[in-house]
Amino acid sequence: MSRIGKKPVEIPVGVTVGRKGLKIKVVGPLATLEMDCHPAIKVKIDKANAKVIVQNDNPQDRRSKQLHGTMRALIANMVTGVSKGFERKIEIYGTGYNLKEQNGKLSFQVGYSHPVDLPIPKGVKVNIDVPATRGNDVPAKFALSGGDKCVIGQFAAEIRAIRPPEPYKGKGIRYADEHVRRKIGKAFASGTA
Repeated sequence: MSRIGKKPVEIPVGVTVGRKGLKIKVVGPLATLEMDCHPAIKVKIDKANAKVIVQNDNPQDRRSKQLHGTMRALIANMVTGVSKGFERKIEIYGTGYNLKEQNGKLSFQVGYSHPVDLPIPKGVKVNIDVPATRGNDVPAKFALSGGDKCVIGQFAAEIRAIRPPEPYKGKGIRYADEHVRRKIGKAFASGTA
């Protein structure tokens, strides 16, 4: 039995959870999200206690056990997303690196001979705090926010993949809470022994 799957999902005030067949729809003040539930997992909506209960009728099956906790976590993320939202902060290190938002795209200048453009997915807001780096110490900073945790995480991963941080000087795009392990460069011998 999944310990995460057994926990009921609390429905906050202002959020409605509906179910039609295998489709689960969560409506809140920030967004409206839909998801197809797996047929092996049963979802019950307890409107009296404002809870969503996820049940696994076949606890001996390995696949059902795995899906039990996963489906519960996905529903909990949907409820949190439509009520509070999610945010991912990203930093860009490197002299001359910058970004700008134009025509529904993010344009990055990160050391290539051309700018790299990424279209902003629907439902994601980009808030640019510092648009350009100042030297190697002051990074460009921006944040992605929205209701769908999966979309924000995927978009953040695509942004980071443009120029991942390198281990010698730490230049590149990284998450704000990410620690980059640094390597020591080649040591030059100052004399012969």
